[in-house]
Amino acid sequence: MMAKLVSTMVVSPDRRFLYAASRSKPYSVHVYSIDRNTGALTQLATSPLAESFPYISLDKTGRFLFGASYGGHVISVNAVGSDGRVAPEPLQVIPVGRNAHSIRVDESNKFVYVPTLGSDAIFQFTFDAKTGKLSSNTPAIHLMKAMTGPRHFVISSDNKYLYALSELLGTVTTLAVDGKTGLLTEVSSVSGLPPDTKLGPGAPRGAVGAPGGPPPRNTDNDIWAADIHMTPDGKFLYISERTGNMLAAFSVDGASGKLTYLSSTPTERQPRGFAIDPKGKFLVATGEKSETISVYAIDQASGALKFLNKYPTGKGANWVEFVSFD
Repeated sequence: MMAKLVSTMVVSPDRRFLYAASRSKPYSVHVYSIDRNTGALTQLATSPLAESFPYISLDKTGRFLFGASYGGHVISVNAVGSDGRVAPEPLQVIPVGRNAHSIRVDESNKFVYVPTLGSDAIFQFTFDAKTGKLSSNTPAIHLMKAMTGPRHFVISSDNKYLYALSELLGTVTTLAVDGKTGLLTEVSSVSGLPPDTKLGPGAPRGAVGAPGGPPPRNTDNDIWAADIHMTPDGKFLYISERTGNMLAAFSVDGASGKLTYLSSTPTERQPRGFAIDPKGKFLVATGEKSETISVYAIDQASGALKFLNKYPTGKGANWVEFVSFD
């Protein structure tokens, strides 16, 4: 039986298992096996998690599950067995900056990054793929500009660049990744908002009025960017922005890592999550205030999105995962 609030999922590298994290108490991760012929899910197990995690991911071997907690300001590592089950006790729970919003390993499986929205920083770790241990890199923190609010990120397939999305500004910052040390160096930043936008910079969100939380304020015109994904060929990158209900497209210069804003496309209401299929031909977007998902074809030459169809989902959809056995 699924919990009330499930908001992040990840598929194992071998595509045998789907992991879905519950943000409502008791905090837990639900493990499902995936039928290769039908795509049907069969629940295998449920394991406790250290905190409410808006983001989970796996290392490249699928043997370790990472979690980032926005409200708990921590990250965790849990071991994963060969049967897909997650160990109930975490290997590590590590305090980081305020509002940790995602956690991912790089393509080499040696370095892990954690954007902390409330600290305007990306925490940098080294990763031991044999033991699952995370250790702070030196330096441990890459500071971003004030009020950037780094949220989600992607890493290019050649492992040369990390692209960090600013929730509060709607910008994408390109950072060069040092292949030997894993350390980040900022290259450039570009806005994903249309030129005629009426939106202005946002602020970190949380339990309004709670101790340590943000004061009450009107957020109707705040920039509120959410998700970021790149096509498998590395030619195009997309982000979602929730206040304006938009998807923005960029072209990617593979050599320099720099982005060029292309266009914005209206989509579902409050598009928190979207995904691109493994062949880079289609994009599927959800809306937390919609009861449908939208499917778009990606123009392979221009990166433009062409709306194809809507499909019913129920209320509160906020995450998409593709699984292909081709």
